[in-house]
Amino acid sequence: RWTPPGPALLFAPADRPERFAKAAERSDAVILDLEDGCRAENRASARKNIVTADLDPAHTIVRINPPGTTDFDADLQAVADSPFTTVMLPKAEGGRTVDALAETVPDASTWRIIALVETPRGVLDLASLTAHPQVDALFWGAEDLTAALGGTSSRYSAEEVPTSGGGTSGHPGGYREVPRLTRSLVLLHAAAAGKTALDSIHADTADVVGARAEAVDAAASGFAGTVAIHPGLVPVIREAYRPDDASVDWACRVVAGAAENSGAFVVDGEMIDAPLRRQAELILSRTPANSSDTSPRS
Repeated sequence: RWTPPGPALLFAPADRPERFAKAAERSDAVILDLEDGCRAENRASARKNIVTADLDPAHTIVRINPPGTTDFDADLQAVADSPFTTVMLPKAEGGRTVDALAETVPDASTWRIIALVETPRGVLDLASLTAHPQVDALFWGAEDLTAALGGTSSRYSAEEVPTSGGGTSGHPGGYREVPRLTRSLVLLHAAAAGKTALDSIHADTADVVGARAEAVDAAASGFAGTVAIHPGLVPVIREAYRPDDASVDWACRVVAGAAENSGAFVVDGEMIDAPLRRQAELILSRTPANSSDTSPRS
């Protein structure tokens, strides 16, 4: 199962090559963006930037334009001529949209695909999409989805009275119900297929508190990472995915107890069974410095 090299992924416009190295340094993986983040009139030169970019392919993703657009074929050829093999496919709508890559450029049949779900059909075709063998991860977008639905806002405003509560939705700044449902469906379908889910951007880059709350929820819910459009949000994303000392201490004691007990056992008065052992393992997997040391902290 593919997972990102860290929890904080950062978009960088493909027509701003002077930002590539800094974006890569400040994030766990950089997404070179040929689509929304790139000016249409600059895409020809942006493709040349992709081909010549001096970045680590293991930490680099290229977002191309969707199938059916005038830039699609040229974007695929640019990726084929570059050292990069991880591609973010926007407007993904079932396995057929992934097949369109290799039908255009045969080299694309070996690429890792991060499918961006941001249309109504894409949401309804999630099962077909996750079943495609090239799709290693799902990502989702609220703004394109809302526009495609005929909506005008993906989030509650400060003036609105929420119609429902819970989580990071149902309050000013939180997602409305269809984006919230889509977020859940993306996570469920990815998990059911044994693939990775990445959480969407927090568009209000000045709202650090809201971005942190969403990243905390994403990490607790099972997302492997959160994507940002501004480097200022990378630290709070990393912080959100990093378990606190109390959680790590609990996880260490659970894993240590599991090594001596094949069945259920008790930690801090709590009955520990297989699901909780798995949660403990996941907590430790997010603490690289401690993952090889499962002894309780003193």
